[in-house]
Amino acid sequence: MSQDNHAAGALAGKRVIDLTRVLGGPYCTQVLGDHGAEVIKVEPPQGDEVRDWGPPFHEGDASYFIGLNRNKRSMGLDLSKPEGRDVLMRLLEDADVLIENYKPGTLERWGIGYADTLSKKFPKLVHCRISGYGGEGPLGGFPGYDAIIQGAAGWFSVNGTTESGPTRVGIPMVDMGTGLYAAIAILMAIIERETSSQGQYIDMTLFDSAVSLMHPYTINYLLSDKVPVATGNAHPNVGPYDKFRTKTVDIFFGCGNDRAFSRLCEVLERPDLPKDPRFEANSGRVTNREELRVELESVLIRLDGEDVCKRLMEAGVPAGPVLDTAQMYHHEHTKHREMAVSRDWYRMSGIPIKFSRTPGSIRSTPPKFGVHGREVLAEIGYGADEIETLAADGILVEERRR
Repeated sequence: MSQDNHAAGALAGKRVIDLTRVLGGPYCTQVLGDHGAEVIKVEPPQGDEVRDWGPPFHEGDASYFIGLNRNKRSMGLDLSKPEGRDVLMRLLEDADVLIENYKPGTLERWGIGYADTLSKKFPKLVHCRISGYGGEGPLGGFPGYDAIIQGAAGWFSVNGTTESGPTRVGIPMVDMGTGLYAAIAILMAIIERETSSQGQYIDMTLFDSAVSLMHPYTINYLLSDKVPVATGNAHPNVGPYDKFRTKTVDIFFGCGNDRAFSRLCEVLERPDLPKDPRFEANSGRVTNREELRVELESVLIRLDGEDVCKRLMEAGVPAGPVLDTAQMYHHEHTKHREMAVSRDWYRMSGIPIKFSRTPGSIRSTPPKFGVHGREVLAEIGYGADEIETLAADGILVEERRR
């Protein structure tokens, strides 16, 4: 690989045809695009619906869309028509990856399913499908959004407090976790293809991802036969590992071992606590977490939270103030880690994967609907007259159909 390719990212030269909408799939392909993959976002005639998931908006596109679709080109294509599917087949001729989140069975009904068509026509293609529950089984084929799956996978039951009752996790981590799993799976398939010279089908579901991420609650239940309950901000297995009040701001700290707990107590000038039979071992600190909270907050409530966090960190105890979104984004360390980025009008979080030789990059801002359709068609061999015909016939869609 040339030095130019290195500069373009670890996935330079890989082409991804992205038929996904909403969150999990677009998040996956944004990760791939950040690291050099060419991502062509093929949108249905009505566009990706999260373009409308606002406010806020920028020039008609919602923040929800903007946060998931940089480093992509957009084309509108009506795949419900045979001519649209013919275009897709042309796109796949030089593609490494097809990723889609149509309802299971849709591509098969269109005659372009993996087993019967794509695997035979494009034997090296990696085809990743993201769905709510998969195509078979008791829930197979049913739709699923992040929060629906959170409920089905037990997340609500362990989030919140006894007062709030079962509560949704605010960040859409089922979708985002599935997107990350999908990115890992795609890269695994590409690596395996180097040995086998064959692509394969990847069956990713929100449900499977959510179940796999229920750590440590699933294993706690299986070992104890006790159904986990919500513990608020406290960790179910470690103590203290929780949010605490101070004189100025709420802070969070965690003590993963007895040594860290002793250091915490030294900073708070409570050397008696590690000797207390209730708190000398982690199991006791978990069992007696409310009594421990009373002891710790009796000191913390008189202290400046930022100063306490600084002294705890210097003592080797992980700690930090509880910040809001604005405070996080403008924090000096966020800037230092290049996680607050801007390009023209676009401001967003940066790229978390930091490579030494092949760094990721933000090469383009999230695209307007269909703006790259004509150039993409020209690149895969369509002539000007053919492109005009596709547009006139409504196969190439350049304005969203509401």
